[in-house]
Amino acid sequence: MPREQQVTRLRPDATSRRDRVLMGVIADAHGVRGQVRVKSFAATPRAIGSYGPLEDESGRPLRLTLKGGTGDMLIAAVDGVSSRDQAARLKGTQLFVPRDALPAAGAGEFYHADLVGLEVRLRDGSHFGTVSAVHDFGAGDALAIARDEGEIMVPFTTAAVPVVDIAGGFITLDPPRGLLNE
Repeated sequence: MPREQQVTRLRPDATSRRDRVLMGVIADAHGVRGQVRVKSFAATPRAIGSYGPLEDESGRPLRLTLKGGTGDMLIAAVDGVSSRDQAARLKGTQLFVPRDALPAAGAGEFYHADLVGLEVRLRDGSHFGTVSAVHDFGAGDALAIARDEGEIMVPFTTAAVPVVDIAGGFITLDPPRGLLNE
C-alpha cells in the first residue's frame, strides 16, 4: 500500500499469522440457496479468490464462486453449502491466503500484514510504541499505535512516517504537531 494512495490494501487482524494474510470475512448469509456475503479486503475486491485457494482460521480450504456484489461487499457461493442455515453458520469466518501467493509489494507499497507488529520509533531512535492496526476510514490510511498510555492514531503519510523498515522491524514516526501534547 503506498502511503499517499491506496493500491494494495490487505488488512490482517490479531489471528493473522506471518505465513498467511487475511483477505476477507464472511459477513452473513445471502438468500435461501446457501450464498454468503463476503467483505473483501483485497485492493481489487473481486480479486479475493485470484491468489489461490482461500482457507479459514483452522486451515480448512473454502472455495468461493463470486456471483455479484458492489464495492468490497461481494455475493458468493461456497462449495458444499446449499442452504441458508449452512451459510449462516459461516458468518464471521475469516478468509486467508498463503503469504507467498501474493505478489511482492512494489517500492513504497506495504501490506498491512507486514506493518502490524512493527516497533514505532521517534526520530531520535527512542521507542514510542507498536503498530497494532492499519485503518482506512476513507481519508487515507491511519496507523493505530499501541502505547502503555493507550492507543493513538497517526496518519500513514510520508511526512508522519518517513521511514518504514520492514526487514529491520520498525517504522520511524515524526509526530504531527500536537500529537504528543508538547
